Amino acid sequence: MNPVELLKSLINIPSITGEEAQISLFLSELLKKTGLNVLSQSVEGSRINLFADTGCPSKVVLCTHMDTVPPFIPASEDKYTIYGRGACDAKGSLAAMVAAAKELIDEGEKRFGLLLVVGEEGDSIGAKTANGLNIQSEFIIVGEPTKNKLASSHKGIIWMRLISKGKTAHSAYPDLGDSAVDKLLNALDFLRQVDLSENSDSGKSTINIGRIEGGLSANMVPGSACAEIVVRCVEPVYNVIQKISAGLKNLVEVKIISRSDPQKMFTVPNIEQTVVPFGTDIPHLKTFGKPLLLGPGEGIDAHTATEKVQKSQLREAVLLYKQMIRQLLG
Repeated sequence: MNPVELLKSLINIPSITGEEAQISLFLSELLKKTGLNVLSQSVEGSRINLFADTGCPSKVVLCTHMDTVPPFIPASEDKYTIYGRGACDAKGSLAAMVAAAKELIDEGEKRFGLLLVVGEEGDSIGAKTANGLNIQSEFIIVGEPTKNKLASSHKGIIWMRLISKGKTAHSAYPDLGDSAVDKLLNALDFLRQVDLSENSDSGKSTINIGRIEGGLSANMVPGSACAEIVVRCVEPVYNVIQKISAGLKNLVEVKIISRSDPQKMFTVPNIEQTVVPFGTDIPHLKTFGKPLLLGPGEGIDAHTATEKVQKSQLREAVLLYKQMIRQLLG
């Protein structure tokens, strides 16, 4: 199985979060052809997780996500690189894991499984639902773009929505209204100045104001506004939420969409290590044993218009996944 050709096929199947049905069907049929038993787990509507194994107990599980951020960008390539949405986040890991699974089966190894989930780029609903499969593995290797280095830790994440309420009025009579946008701007100004923790391993906590909406027309005092924020933190999320909520009191309503604490991962010898600033499904995969994190591509390319992965890293990832499984199986 050629991971480069497989990755191009995967990229060309749109799978923006919430719209993973087509790629799930494609992968289900592909995995069956490799000799794996495939279980489809309903998550929400037509969205499904896939778990594949050989029929033997899975001591080690390879896991990554099938969804991507918008917009869809088809695959393209040059001599050394594959481009397109999901190239590194995380269809590169997905292609390498499927190729590694095929080679392991051909070599007679059966004590592993493959878990492919939906929704990682949103609320991790796929990972949360997957715990109900009761696989009871000892290790789970999660694929995300780490430049094929073994990540020893990653930051926590808080995805929150700030909701501001005011009173609509004619803009010629602003004293008769109450601007929800003004309240939201004051809240955002606080967030841009709030002092969050940092440490020597993971660096500084960061806040990204990713989306803002408000008002109906320029000649109206806006009665409602909202913003979506992602905090990547190096301290427990409870502490961060308490600090932020206290500063935003009486300005906006704070709704937590998703949260997970900073993570420490399991590592194995003879693979270079790193620390990554992004979050993963790892905090939500609670029943799958000790987590490891490795995948081809670089996090700085994810979610960009020029998302890419090096073909050499893709091929290397196949070998690394096999090496890690063999080490973990002992």
